[in-house]
Amino acid sequence: MSAVSASIIAACARGLAGPSVRWVNCRPSSRQRVYFANHTSHLDFVVLWSVLPRRLREKTRPVAAKDYWNSGIRKRIAVNAFHAVLVERGSKIAEGDRMAAARHTLDMLLEAMGEKNSLIVFPEGTRGNGLQVGPFKSGIYYLWSKRPDVQFVPVYLSNLNRILPKGEFLPVPVISRVTFGGPLRPDANETKDSFLAKAHEAVCALRDA
Repeated sequence: MSAVSASIIAACARGLAGPSVRWVNCRPSSRQRVYFANHTSHLDFVVLWSVLPRRLREKTRPVAAKDYWNSGIRKRIAVNAFHAVLVERGSKIAEGDRMAAARHTLDMLLEAMGEKNSLIVFPEGTRGNGLQVGPFKSGIYYLWSKRPDVQFVPVYLSNLNRILPKGEFLPVPVISRVTFGGPLRPDANETKDSFLAKAHEAVCALRDA
């Protein structure tokens, strides 16, 4: 698969999800960003990626769950078409190995970003029910602590859980919405807890924006 394949898949995703797009106190930019969003569907990263301008899509890499996307056609789509970074989910890792796995994941994300790429991440770590945004895992804080020069942009995804509900394989066309918010403005003395609360609030605030 190639960039052309990714563009075709993205166009199909837009046709299926029919997403309206809003930029609130934010505009598309070529500078490095981490787009962090709520997570309710396996289509989330595809739709979010698809609504970015083409020049930004080429340098934006989704972060996706390895246990779902690491086989067959899914892997070809995720890795070869979207250049996704496949990571282990915490719930799939033995308790004693989680700290080492978290460090490894952080190293993978930093390497994937390099000096030019942006990322799409889902700080909840697993899919929610579409009604509430679950607590954020600490990984997004550690990513920010290593790359405070990068803009962290909140995104709220609406109705994608209705297009491909958990446990279903065939998508159902539904009108969805993607809302981008203004980049976070962390304080100089930001703590992990304050950063996670600020990031979570920024996503939730876009629900009715």
